[in-house]
Amino acid sequence: MPVSFRETPQNRLILLGASNLTLSLRLVIHLMQQRFGAPSEILAAVGHGRAYGIFSEAVWRGLPGFAECGVWRQLRETESRPAYALLTDIGNDILYGLLPEQVLHSVEACVERLQQQSAQIVVTGLPMTSIEHLSEWRFLLFRNLFYPSCRLSRSETIDRAWAVHDGLAIMAARRKFVLHEQKPEWFGMDGIHVNYWQREAYYREIIQQFPDSGTKPELCGDQRKFFLTWQQRPEFAFKTLFGRAIYRPQPSGLLTDASRVSKY
Repeated sequence: MPVSFRETPQNRLILLGASNLTLSLRLVIHLMQQRFGAPSEILAAVGHGRAYGIFSEAVWRGLPGFAECGVWRQLRETESRPAYALLTDIGNDILYGLLPEQVLHSVEACVERLQQQSAQIVVTGLPMTSIEHLSEWRFLLFRNLFYPSCRLSRSETIDRAWAVHDGLAIMAARRKFVLHEQKPEWFGMDGIHVNYWQREAYYREIIQQFPDSGTKPELCGDQRKFFLTWQQRPEFAFKTLFGRAIYRPQPSGLLTDASRVSKY
């Protein structure tokens, strides 16, 4: 059964990302609420190895691409409220074989739908410096570990990554959203995952890219001081497990500040 909620959300947080965002979901929600207030309606499309434009599988679990997941239906069908959207972890599509123009098309489809909801949008670029610094052996190690079906060479992958990176810059200028360039020092040995001990500083910097709303968030002292915890953990609205489709009604998660979480 869906979680029931008593408090009216102050805002809507829309979060799209793969492994980095999955590992830091509560932290990102906490930091965004410090900036924009709470409780929130949270629409989170996350998942390890997740892509924007293609169905992807991580070990035995499969999830649709962000551009085709259920978050967009919920946006259309629910009441409008101030919305803040973070799109991050762009690039997995490349290792699944999509061409740069296909990746950019999927990202832009997400941006367009968010702008139809008047959302403030921040998109993180690809960490090109850290990707380029990967040696041949490290690239092959992590490619085979995370993307076992991929046969792209290091040079092909970097070329496609640059094409997506440059395309995002053009899209940001045309679509008028914030594109945040990422510093290489945030990332670990694989070039794409944020160092554990730097996650809070990393996401604080990203969230500071949102335009100032001009209003101070309504947070009590406890909400500012203590990290959010789950009263009920969210479950995916749709996923496949060993090829079997599993559905869960949304919202399915609840945080201690009464924020409701839908997970797609």
